Amino acid sequence: MTATPITQQEANAMLENVRLFADVPAEYRAQLEKLSIPRRFPKNTVLVTEGDESTYLYIIRKGTASAFLTNEDGRQVNLNYMQEGEYFGELSLLDGQPRSASVMTVTDCEMILVPRAGVLELLNKYPEFAMVLITELTRRVRDLTDSVKDMALLDVYGRVSNALEKLADQDKRIHNPKVTHQDIANMVGSSREMVSRIMKQLLIGEYIEQCSGYIEIKKQLPRYW
Repeated sequence: MTATPITQQEANAMLENVRLFADVPAEYRAQLEKLSIPRRFPKNTVLVTEGDESTYLYIIRKGTASAFLTNEDGRQVNLNYMQEGEYFGELSLLDGQPRSASVMTVTDCEMILVPRAGVLELLNKYPEFAMVLITELTRRVRDLTDSVKDMALLDVYGRVSNALEKLADQDKRIHNPKVTHQDIANMVGSSREMVSRIMKQLLIGEYIEQCSGYIEIKKQLPRYW
């Protein structure tokens, strides 16, 4: 794993912009920031591998990363894309079990690595943080439930629509780095050929528009076709 350091000054106040730490008192957050390690990672760097021992909570300061699973045959399933302010590794941080998924940078990224010992110390000094963690974990379980529901009840059109909406920003735009049809296929459990046909039909139906550097969602995407 190749990384270059960023200054602690660059990392200051990062934790208060992360939902997980937003309500933690400033003095505790400052202590955690002193223990945290700011790093830069180039594009296509594998940050953690499924089955690795847990050491750090990763917070994305800049850039995009992808969480994925790989089976014995090498087939990859993308779980989600994560961007600025999002984090991963909290489950392994709490129970000390191996990583449940792999994560790779999609772009050049700046990360804040929060050591497991620091989080556990925060729990001891500020027990209210446990409720924050429970709330966040509950939210993630609900998101997982929704994803399983989509895979079970929606056809491929619906799953592609959901994937595009999750990837889009508040302006309904999916920016570079360009998400390939294979990336979307990995997310929705379909073939690249099927996703390519759906994307073509969405373009023809003017649901989406291919612009310079991004895809824009123009109107409500179909859940079925």
